[in-house]
Amino acid sequence: MTGDVAIVNIFRHHAWVTSGGTYHHGDLRAALLEAALEVLAERGLAGLSLRECARRADVSHAAPYRHFADKDALVAAIAELGFARLARAGIAAMEGAVGPRDRLDAYGVAYVRFAVDHPELFRVMFTCEVDPSTSGPDGARAFDLLLECATALSGAEDPMTSAIAAWSLPHGVAMLLLDQRIPKERATTPEAAESLCREIFARWRGVLG
Repeated sequence: MTGDVAIVNIFRHHAWVTSGGTYHHGDLRAALLEAALEVLAERGLAGLSLRECARRADVSHAAPYRHFADKDALVAAIAELGFARLARAGIAAMEGAVGPRDRLDAYGVAYVRFAVDHPELFRVMFTCEVDPSTSGPDGARAFDLLLECATALSGAEDPMTSAIAAWSLPHGVAMLLLDQRIPKERATTPEAAESLCREIFARWRGVLG
């Protein structure tokens, strides 16, 4: 009998209660974050709530509080996830690129494309409610990619300033696109935005050039 009780306790420890009162195995935190990304894309940050994430993940309204103390904690976790995905997109884009300049431009294009494809997520990553410098190792990795390329390009002479300069261009282009400050005919689709970004990088090499 004691063994049966232990098995039940272990089962409950690794499960969550759904809104219908049944148990399901899985990663509750990951499920809630995926639900949060859906809500964010549809309703923006103002429409995001722990209750709605719980509903979409089919868990009780109290379940999210096992992982997130409040909405701010959820937003911080979303930002962390965003930086992780941005870093992966940058790494994938730089594969096959020859030389630090080409790698830097490839990451810049991937950065802008990421922002265009995930506008609400991108804004959350840089909202005043979240400090990118404290977003954890994934946030640091996203910036480290810039730093590595800038260091290889400019040498040991103030690589941090070079990395910030390299960051400013794609981030500026991304925000101009998201805020619709660039003429619509220049970026009618995500592919057109990516093409525009490549053209901008080709014309302007910045202080690193």
